[in-house]
Amino acid sequence: MTRILSGLPAAARELLLATDWESLQHAYGSAEDIPVCLCSLLDEDPEVRSVASAALDMDVLHQGSLYTVTAPAALFVAAILDHPMGLAEHEGHFPWDGGPPRNLRAALLVWLGQVAESAAHGEDLVRDRTDWQWEPWHDETRREHDPDELAALHACREIRPALYDAVEPFLSSPDPHVREAALGAAVPLLSAPGLADRVPRAAVLLRARLGAVAGRRERAGAARALGVWGMDTSDLLADSDQAVRVCAALGPANVDRTRALAVLLDALRDPRTTDGWFPEPLPGLDGWFRFTVLRSALALAETFEEVAPVAVAIVAAGGTSVTDHERGPILLRAFAGGYDPTHPFTPAQHDLLRAFVDTDRATDGIAGNVLWFRAAGLPENREGIAALL
Repeated sequence: MTRILSGLPAAARELLLATDWESLQHAYGSAEDIPVCLCSLLDEDPEVRSVASAALDMDVLHQGSLYTVTAPAALFVAAILDHPMGLAEHEGHFPWDGGPPRNLRAALLVWLGQVAESAAHGEDLVRDRTDWQWEPWHDETRREHDPDELAALHACREIRPALYDAVEPFLSSPDPHVREAALGAAVPLLSAPGLADRVPRAAVLLRARLGAVAGRRERAGAARALGVWGMDTSDLLADSDQAVRVCAALGPANVDRTRALAVLLDALRDPRTTDGWFPEPLPGLDGWFRFTVLRSALALAETFEEVAPVAVAIVAAGGTSVTDHERGPILLRAFAGGYDPTHPFTPAQHDLLRAFVDTDRATDGIAGNVLWFRAAGLPENREGIAALL
């Protein structure tokens, strides 16, 4: 540890020595062990580095939870991003650590992105509801944070400018894996209200990577980032690559709404192809890509009728439709204000419920969607729905 300390950048060394680690907490108790863990990230032994990286995931950011040690640990990681050891190959510690080969720098950037995503959660409820994993009962189960949780949350939000300043140089890295990891961190960081002034410069850096030389994955990731940051991506809706067009349409963006919705619906008509564009999910997007495309289309539509033909086809497809990420969100969008028995169904609502009834026995289409039907104020069984049609 003495050897590693002597080679640390000044900012990292000062942070390490000035922080009262024993007064901080991680997922398993006192953070007094974290200084050794942080220094071990730069050990010459790849196994030691791997174990230290695993501790960041399991202790400092356990399942996305923030602790009082998370902010100072993140600042340390940001301070060592340009350390020479960052070029060393990174070996995942856990069996589920997959993905393409990458160096330590890319791995640390991915972790900083996860910190940024956790810090942003709950900051913008409208944005949270467009996430492919959001469910209506999430808002009902929000609870008050205890003082330590609040302190950890505020601390992680306060350091976002410093984290972004450390990440930005790597948006132009010659290593594509580092560039992607840096973009994965920059997207949630620049979504913070206080960092809007940094967005134009970041947008210029991304626009420079949108040339024909860049591959589909990088161009699509840049298009999505520009949309998330509220930049106008209308020009990319005419891109020659459908995957880039779709990512430009995801929003929430300053974009031609009608054209963007048409791009998204076209992708949902062939979900197998859409899912195949990114076998390894783009940074910040887990799950099948069609889930994100669907949520964006439902959010972009001003009325359910605009998306009804595609949405009904998804439900009628039966086994290819997923309860929480497809059928449920479609149902809730069709009855956005809740079912009102004093108003007759629109043709689009009728067709949707008929698709649920017709596929119920094969797909558990209503029984498997009880919580979503309840959230929409509808009967929670096939007989109840059939009686309304």
